Formats: sequence, structure tokens, C-alpha cells
Amino acid sequence: MFTPSILKALKSNGIDEETFFAALDEPHELTLELLQAQGLDIRCEDGVCHFATAVTHIDDATFCIVDVETNGSKPGKHQIIEIGAVKVCNGSITDTFESLVHCKEISRHISEITGITAEDTADAPSLKEVMQEFRLFLGTDIFVAHDVKFDYSFISAMMERVGLEALQNRALCTIDLTERTISSYRYGLAYLNEQLELYKEATHHRALSDAVTAAKLFKRVMKFMPEEVKTAEDMIRFSKEAKRLKRPKFDPALSVKKEEKE
Repeated sequence: MFTPSILKALKSNGIDEETFFAALDEPHELTLELLQAQGLDIRCEDGVCHFATAVTHIDDATFCIVDVETNGSKPGKHQIIEIGAVKVCNGSITDTFESLVHCKEISRHISEITGITAEDTADAPSLKEVMQEFRLFLGTDIFVAHDVKFDYSFISAMMERVGLEALQNRALCTIDLTERTISSYRYGLAYLNEQLELYKEATHHRALSDAVTAAKLFKRVMKFMPEEVKTAEDMIRFSKEAKRLKRPKFDPALSVKKEEKE
């Protein structure tokens, strides 16, 4: 959609309005409205255009932490069977979203992992209904997930399957953030939850529970943001470019269990 140079400018110092709109095919107002409908908020002020994340302080940004359960790993063949999301702004949870999704086929293996059967989803809303509702819930918030590539790409594919536009929201991965702020032997959500005691009532592999756990992890990580990370876009950049912390050579959890046995 954008050339690399325009994309880079939108993320940082901005690009002059005339140059930005000259690069677009559609009328100005229509293009911005279409992008916003897909989750990408571009602000043009005083003749300069930025991603909203580039000019929004992290305390003022809304982060939507998302988790999905699916009946398989391939968006082309499979579908979402449950989705959960938690909105976080300035360290507080401000809203939640949760829904099962009607699905005719869920394998025994998936049911054993998630606890969700096809019968559980029999009266659930259709994929189209859930995607439409979630699209409105997400809005232009920053899409956050633990392994964001999976959740983002799966939801975006489901959006397109039901006739909606693909996602364009700015994205942030809690694995990437945690690797740069908290030294851990492993970075799976269940492991971090146990080691950091994030959410005692967690039910792993249920969408809202995992989203809440990831939200608590996100709030913990926010405390370790360096001073130079001021905007939401700074945070996205930090998650991709900052140096990863060195992992411990041995699993501290095993040491604790060994001591308990002795």
C-alpha cells in the first residue's frame, strides 16, 4: 500500500501532506476513511501526516490484547472457534470481548487442548457475525498478542473470508516485548504466567483467559520501558529492534521443584 520510504516516514517524523496524498490512488478523504475502517489511523496536522501511533504517548494509547482458539493451524482450511480480547489504556483494563464461534468440525485433539467441542459452539454466532462485532470492538487500537503473527494473520484471514477488508492495525507482540525486558528461560505464555504469577485463575487455551494473562504480562512489561520510549510507535520499534536479554542457562522452575522434593 505504501512505499518503504513513505511507510518509514509515517512511523517516525512524518511526511508532508502533499507528498502523501499524491502517492494515493483514491480521493484524500475516502482513502483515510477506508484505512481507518481497516484499523489504521493516519493523522494529518499542520501539513504533516503520521501514523497516530507515532504521535500518541504510550499512556494515551489503547492496546487491544487478543487471543484466538482455532480448529487447526491453517487459515485457508480452518477457522476461529473462540476469540477473546482485553483493552488496556494507561495500565488499566477498560473493556473486554469474548465469543465462541459456530463450528461444525472440531477434532478430538483440539477439544482436548481447548476443552471446546463442536457441540459447545452449536448455538454460538456465525464467523461472520463474530468478525463484524470484533472489527467494531478493535477499531483503530493497537493489536497485541502473544505471538502476534499467528493471531493477527488468522483474524485478518477470517475477516476476508466473510467479506470484510484485511486488518491494517499497527501490531505488537508480547513475546518480542518480554524478550527485551524480562530474562526468562522460556517465553511461552503458560510458563511466564507460572513464573511471574500473573493470573492465578488462568485457564490456558481459552481465549479470554489467555488474553487476560497476556494483558497482565503486557502491564508488567510496561514498567520496564526505557525513558526514550515515549510514543506507541516507539514501543513497536523497541519490540523489534532492542537487544534481547540473555536467557538463563538453566530453568529456575526445575531448581525450585528440586528443592521442594528435597
